[in-house]
Amino acid sequence: MISIKGEPLIRVGLMTSNEPVIITLSHRFHLPSGQSLEGGEYNIDRQGAGFRISGSNTAIESAAINLIPDDPVDGCFSIAGITIGIEFHWQRREVQSFKGALCILATEGGLRVINEIPVESYLASVISSEMSATCPPELLRAHAIVSRSWLLSQLAAAGHPSFPPSAGTSSETTAPTGKALNDELIRWYGREAHTTFDVCADDHCQRYQGITKAFSQSVFDAVKETRGKILAFGSEICDARYSKCCGGMTERYSAAWDEKEVPYLSPVYDGPAAAPTEFRFPLDDEANALAWIKAAPPAFCNTRSRELLVKILPGFDQETTDFYRWQMVYEADELTEILKGRLGVDFGEIRELTAVERGASGRIIKLKITGKSRTLVIGKELEIRRALSRSHLYSSAFVVDREGRPGQHRFKLTGAGWGHGVGLCQIGAAVMAGRGYSHQDILSHYFKEASVLTAY
Repeated sequence: MISIKGEPLIRVGLMTSNEPVIITLSHRFHLPSGQSLEGGEYNIDRQGAGFRISGSNTAIESAAINLIPDDPVDGCFSIAGITIGIEFHWQRREVQSFKGALCILATEGGLRVINEIPVESYLASVISSEMSATCPPELLRAHAIVSRSWLLSQLAAAGHPSFPPSAGTSSETTAPTGKALNDELIRWYGREAHTTFDVCADDHCQRYQGITKAFSQSVFDAVKETRGKILAFGSEICDARYSKCCGGMTERYSAAWDEKEVPYLSPVYDGPAAAPTEFRFPLDDEANALAWIKAAPPAFCNTRSRELLVKILPGFDQETTDFYRWQMVYEADELTEILKGRLGVDFGEIRELTAVERGASGRIIKLKITGKSRTLVIGKELEIRRALSRSHLYSSAFVVDREGRPGQHRFKLTGAGWGHGVGLCQIGAAVMAGRGYSHQDILSHYFKEASVLTAY
């Protein structure tokens, strides 16, 4: 039995700054002390044990910052300099706007900005930030259920007051985790165990960009029509994961995170029927993975429809066009430099990159890096992606071709997919919705052992 005490109110960490925070209020907001701030621009900075709020005709000192809009419908606040896509290839800074309450906490040497907002309002932003408000309605409905499930499973695991004490799930919530030996570095990155807020606003949790992204009536309808609905497995809320593009085959949970099997996060061929017979499976076999990745098998997420991608992807995601199959080429000395910077290991001249272990989607779980001075096995998938790029590789599903003569060689990586590949494939689900599949069909396709229940 899954029981939640009504719609939870959550705290979303927006940013941490070592500089004064610049905010713009659209309408009047008030502090718990009863003091009010009219609409306009303000600087907020530390002042002794408290804070100082200063504007054109205002200077207020307050022990705490908890700004609540007088008009909860139209009142919003904007913040400059919020970084999105942290450490990924689309990282950038934006001005973003939010509904709900604005809280600011003092941190060591800085300020932490938090948005307090009900879950359903949060979800309207998430599904517009993760994808696009112009997505097919059935994708928005499916994504609302998936995103709600992921969020509530994290809240339950963290002991959020909306849940009974026994409601905790087995969700892995610490980062990074793993083991480091002389010849092996294996770690994975779960959601950070935040202490002053429930979830962050970036890709490490879920993209949440307030009301900055364009909304549509379809977004509000999708959230309203699925209100309180979650994916469940037995008596647990599903820790429902998703990534941008699986590359034709989704991955199992244990390939990306801790060593446990999650039945509803198992490999799924991302197509309408059985996997193509011209390929051999499973893809954890090196020869099978090579053939799969070097081809472009039919799959829902194998689309180059510009018209569809413009509808379903946020503007900055549209800059990434080679998500289904991609290539990266590194000169040996360039790769040596990248690895030294990312891992702190001087391999000397890189001689070989060898897949030691692959997952069901062909993603590499363990990669052996052989250099002139040092050999090291690294994993899991995100560690591999961050080690081999100044930001992150699209995925760890790749094969390696070494080209050129010794001492003058380079490495060509041919890869598949964008992200960890576990759970819902966002682009595949969008294609399904565009072809007339319902949100129930989409959820059943990617989460075969889960059922849909109403939690509140």
